[in-house]
Amino acid sequence: MAVGAVPGALGALQASRTRLAAAYSAQFGPGWRLQGSFTGLGVSWATWARGWVPAAGGATLRRGYSSEVKTEDELRVRYLEEENRGIVVLGINRAYAKNSFNKNLVKMLSKAVDALKSDKKVRTVIVRSEVPGIFCAANLPVPTIAAIDGLALGGGLELALACDIRVAASSAKMGLVETKLAIIPGGGGTQRLPRAIGMSLAKELIFSARVLDGQEAKAVGLISHVLEQNQEGDAAYRKALDLAREFLPQGPVAMRVAKLAINQGMEVDLVTGLAIEEACYAQTIPTKDRLEGLLAFKEKRSPRYKGE
Repeated sequence: MAVGAVPGALGALQASRTRLAAAYSAQFGPGWRLQGSFTGLGVSWATWARGWVPAAGGATLRRGYSSEVKTEDELRVRYLEEENRGIVVLGINRAYAKNSFNKNLVKMLSKAVDALKSDKKVRTVIVRSEVPGIFCAANLPVPTIAAIDGLALGGGLELALACDIRVAASSAKMGLVETKLAIIPGGGGTQRLPRAIGMSLAKELIFSARVLDGQEAKAVGLISHVLEQNQEGDAAYRKALDLAREFLPQGPVAMRVAKLAINQGMEVDLVTGLAIEEACYAQTIPTKDRLEGLLAFKEKRSPRYKGE
């Protein structure tokens, strides 16, 4: 979710991720527990499992507006309901490989991203891990939030950088550590990290393979929010869910073009960026949602947007 990692970039992340996770887990000592780690994305299994039931059928990616899931699936797509309708949670579930990427996971991620892109009911995507101690994201037109509750090293952090917003527990560990293994970040890290925190600091972190905790990551602007971890191990996920709920009432077309305007505008000079903004603004004018917003304001009620 996402989001900026396209299928090609996802494929580039397959190599060396298991070795990275193993090498850096060892650095924290035998007592270190990978609480929601981000070789992919981190969360408490107990909390994540609540509300899920096994899905009937084969072990293919299930898609539907329910909490059904096949327990052995490596990627779990959960469409939240009731007051959270419109929020989708992508959960990476490769516990035996510490959420490292393989061909099947990349294929499933690509398939899920393609499905979410065309689904107008989706308002916000949260990316997290179902493996205690690990994380993973994608390229989507809707807002994406990376919830980092544990370890996010190498490809895990690169995927988090591809999301629009990153939140983390203070106990989380984040870093682009590839130079320790005589390689470089190959999933967008050398490009997205400088854009997030500035060139000089990004170089320092990549050159040193330094690992930051949540507070340090917040101080350098790598994440937007840092939380004290709770007993369930899902403090970052809970914050991500709160943010997603804030996004839900807004016009879905406006949210998509606002993201487009920001993303495209950051890649060009200001004059060109303003032209992009004008073009994106124009896309919202003929929508039914805009008329509904004006009518709701006049009638002093909450708008009922349909994404049209």
